[in-house]
Amino acid sequence: QVDRYLYHMRLSDDALLDVMARFQAEMVKGLGKDTNPTATVKMLPSFVRSLPDGSEKGDFLAVDLGGSQFRAHQVKVFDDGKQSSQLESKFYPTPKEVIQGNGAELFDYVADCLSDFMETQNLKHKKLPLGFTFSFPCKQTKLDEGVLLAWTKHFKVRGVQDTDVVSSLRRALQKHKASPEALYPREDIDVDVLALVNDTVGTMMTCGYDDQRCEVGLIIGTGTNACYMEEMRHIDLVEGDEGRMCINTEWGAFGDDGALDDLRTEFDRELDLGSLNPGKQLFEKMISSLYLGELVRLILLKMTKEGLLFNGKVSTALLTKGKIEMKHVSAMEKYKEGLSNTKEILTELNLCPSEEDCIAVQHVCTIVSFRSANLCAAALAAILTRLRENKKLLRMRTTVGIDGGLYKTHPQYAKRLHKVVRRLVPNCDVRFLLSVSGSGKGAAMVTAVAYRLAAQRKQIDAALAPFLLSLETLREVKNKMRTELEYGLKRETQASATVKMLPTYVCGTPDGTEKGKFLALDLGGTNFRVLLVKIRSGRRRSVQMYNKIFAIPLEIMQGTGEELFDHIVQCIADFLEYMGIKGARLPLGFTFSFPCRQASIDKGTLVGWTKGFKATDCEGEDVVDMLREAIRRRNEFDLDIVAVVNDTVGTMMTCGYEDPNCEIGLIAGTGSNVCYMEDMKNIEIVEGNEGKMCINTEWGGFGDNGCIDNIRTKYDKEVDEGSLNPGKQR
Repeated sequence: QVDRYLYHMRLSDDALLDVMARFQAEMVKGLGKDTNPTATVKMLPSFVRSLPDGSEKGDFLAVDLGGSQFRAHQVKVFDDGKQSSQLESKFYPTPKEVIQGNGAELFDYVADCLSDFMETQNLKHKKLPLGFTFSFPCKQTKLDEGVLLAWTKHFKVRGVQDTDVVSSLRRALQKHKASPEALYPREDIDVDVLALVNDTVGTMMTCGYDDQRCEVGLIIGTGTNACYMEEMRHIDLVEGDEGRMCINTEWGAFGDDGALDDLRTEFDRELDLGSLNPGKQLFEKMISSLYLGELVRLILLKMTKEGLLFNGKVSTALLTKGKIEMKHVSAMEKYKEGLSNTKEILTELNLCPSEEDCIAVQHVCTIVSFRSANLCAAALAAILTRLRENKKLLRMRTTVGIDGGLYKTHPQYAKRLHKVVRRLVPNCDVRFLLSVSGSGKGAAMVTAVAYRLAAQRKQIDAALAPFLLSLETLREVKNKMRTELEYGLKRETQASATVKMLPTYVCGTPDGTEKGKFLALDLGGTNFRVLLVKIRSGRRRSVQMYNKIFAIPLEIMQGTGEELFDHIVQCIADFLEYMGIKGARLPLGFTFSFPCRQASIDKGTLVGWTKGFKATDCEGEDVVDMLREAIRRRNEFDLDIVAVVNDTVGTMMTCGYEDPNCEIGLIAGTGSNVCYMEDMKNIEIVEGNEGKMCINTEWGGFGDNGCIDNIRTKYDKEVDEGSLNPGKQR
């Protein structure tokens, strides 16, 4: 009878898989920059980028606000190779007048309690770092700053929403120093608030200290929420793509947009209407211990009014909101004494239960708590699936750190949750790790990790200091480069210049009237490309390009020149065969991305190899002649080689076809170089003063004369000494 009455609360695996899919979609919305403002699952960045690695050490304080009690902690972390720590805690009540009063009173109370704790632990004369566990949705822009988005659970403090809670705590601590009216008036307290942490993040960090596989934090208590380590490349709300960051999902608001309306019952709707925040935290209201007792009361009340329980006789207690709490539900569900507990609890509510009534009520409790575990498992399964997909694994091992009174004290909740999660994600091997010291220790662990990372950062900064160039140094480099450019352009200094400023004999950029079919070769990296380019001018101006990429084996790159150019011609032959144009004699441009001294647009003498090439008998030779010789040796086809071009020049000409203002070509890849259009009157090494010519700077050789040795680090020098061309291309 109860099963029929509560049919909609009993969720099949198909229904849970559907909830899982809906939650996955909400996670994606929350992570997107454009979709986050309307997302109900806010996916808040926590700015926690690293889990504990066992090397943390020191004394830390933590305060924990958000559950049924306020907690203060001292955590000693030992660097003894055993990952050991020591926790001292004190619990304080959270009076209704404080958690539903005004903001100043709340943070004054927190400061008072912390002062009392520090007095108890004899810590008043130490300056200690503090982590603040604050179990409400906050928008963080850094680790020690967070703006409260909304109160949840049974908190409703005035004047705090949309303000930075860390600033409020700091103000209260400062004010406390000189306040004789403080609840626990003591000497000055001196703490440094370093981290704001959600309780889920604190739980993950606490468990992560014991198990470095832990990458999910889950709370199932007064409220419910989860966090996990997300890839930075998926977090649009934060700059950067490298590494991971912990995301506080704030999943309690899942369904606030109606996404779960088909699963919510009349009892869920009635409970919501009577809550402190109607229409908000709808998923949490179906799961957490703050609401499950009231949900049971509403079900029992309606069943009694319909004559299904207690002979239809309703007591005043059953009509009173809050009379059934989660502790009663847990007691009624206990394995052996559950029935006797049920009779005792119902009798205290001035009801006269029969044995059948007790069995029915116990079954109601089971269905309500089982639905809670099912829904929690579905959302957790969505997170685990996302983690596995992010790692591109078919099967994954991971650990979920868990805290919260419902999970810890309910007799069957943990077992139900584990069983359903493993059924929904059979390709995840999940370890569930209970946080024995609570999320407060986690705030201290976040602070400890922040301390460790700060120390590591100092070491890294010291090691990398030579790479951090000031604006003044960059101006000095700019001036030296300008001097070298001018040396390369002058006849009397060009021979000794490191920046060779090689004329390309390219004297114009595209103007849009170009048309026809052309072949192109591109040699300069570890791959070689052959291209067919069809250019159409006029109103139907367009460029069509067909290409094929060929590998150049290391033994060819560093063999003989004849072997290299024979390989190039073999690749050309394959491409012409592939395109069906072997008989056509097309004009060809040769992109040759190495320093060449040109005497005309179709002649280029190789000055020296770079980028790992070392083919013999090429330096000092005309590369166009070497290509023509290789074509003659093969004797299969003929080509009209019109131009030899550096890759920077090719880049400038490609972009110049799209934008007539383009007059610089820059390459930053396997190598680095730049070309630009120079006035002919400044190029002393070429005859003529009219117009412009593209100059291939070959700036990779800048500094080969020692002019920038003051900014070269020991690492640069080691790289140079171990390279194929020591002292070159510095």
